[in-house]
Amino acid sequence: MAGVITRDGPPSSDGRQGGPLIVTEDVDLLDDLLRLCAAAGARPEVQHGVPERRGGWDAAPLVLVGDDAVDRVRGAARRRGVVLVGRDQDDSGVWQRAVEIGADHVLVLPDGERWLVDRIADVAEGVGRPALTVGVIGGSGGAGASTLACALAVTAARAGRRTMLVDADPLGGGLDVLLGGEAADGLRWPAFAQSRGRVGGGALEESLPELHSLRVLSWDRGDAVVIAPEAMRAVIAAARRRGGAVVVDLPRRVDEGVAEALAQVDLGLLVVPAELRAVAGARRVASAVGMVLRDLRVVVGGGGTGRAGGGGIDSLGGFDAEEVARLLGLPLVGELPREAGLLAAQAEGMPPGSVARGPLARFCTAFWERVPVDATGGGS
Repeated sequence: MAGVITRDGPPSSDGRQGGPLIVTEDVDLLDDLLRLCAAAGARPEVQHGVPERRGGWDAAPLVLVGDDAVDRVRGAARRRGVVLVGRDQDDSGVWQRAVEIGADHVLVLPDGERWLVDRIADVAEGVGRPALTVGVIGGSGGAGASTLACALAVTAARAGRRTMLVDADPLGGGLDVLLGGEAADGLRWPAFAQSRGRVGGGALEESLPELHSLRVLSWDRGDAVVIAPEAMRAVIAAARRRGGAVVVDLPRRVDEGVAEALAQVDLGLLVVPAELRAVAGARRVASAVGMVLRDLRVVVGGGGTGRAGGGGIDSLGGFDAEEVARLLGLPLVGELPREAGLLAAQAEGMPPGSVARGPLARFCTAFWERVPVDATGGGS
């Protein structure tokens, strides 16, 4: 294993960068570094000194220098992203050697393995600006939060953004059903329920069902699975790492797993029917969510889920949207529009927001225009 030398080409078409450059002649250290690169999904280049080929040292996204190789790289051009890797916990001289080669970090194995795997994975995936992450929460049952979450994701994807829709409510019935893709190939939440540490963003995206040009992480049809807080944190972080837009459909209760999701949400939308009982219930939800999420706003309406007689949102029942927002003490995003025949459209495989000129799609498009996202979804 220690004798393997691989050379990466330019970034691949999916945005992945070349792997790190490893500089060492320490066979045992090289074995460990190759193992950590494999865990991070990266293919490194291995050299015994500064690469002779032009740009090899400068172009690598990350350089891992073994403590044995300090003398051989001391004259190399200074650059960012150099990590000096050693094994001796008691060697105080390693810090001076790091200064001599301009290293950004000093890492001692095995204690620093997790940090190093994360750093290698970051450069392998070409991490840039994280995805704008929007959480959608119902202020009461049947408010239409799942409908809005799906419509937001569908409209973001239609605009050409990399989009992922995450169903964080195990009792919601599955967003893949709402999108007409319950039989689509791909992994569901049970496959990630016990995830620990880092989940690769690219691997996550490629493993999920692709529906209507977006990726969906939903539930299977089995018994509800408990998602450990560590797994929720790892999966949401992986989804965000790929840039673009991430929409998370959240339950009204806030347990440890939901708190982990909320901690990574940039903007929360609380969907509240303009009815007295709904507003009263939404105040309790807003209080719990507000303990974790700083930016929570209200969307007023019944969710446009399509009731008897053609569907859509019923009358606001005496409350106007501004009054609902005032009672909740939250900024108002707007009113969900009435969209007739939404349930019938879903039965024909057309998810919420799929009719580009429909009122729900126009509402969501206007939302994304007010909250800009990188059009390519790739970050920067």
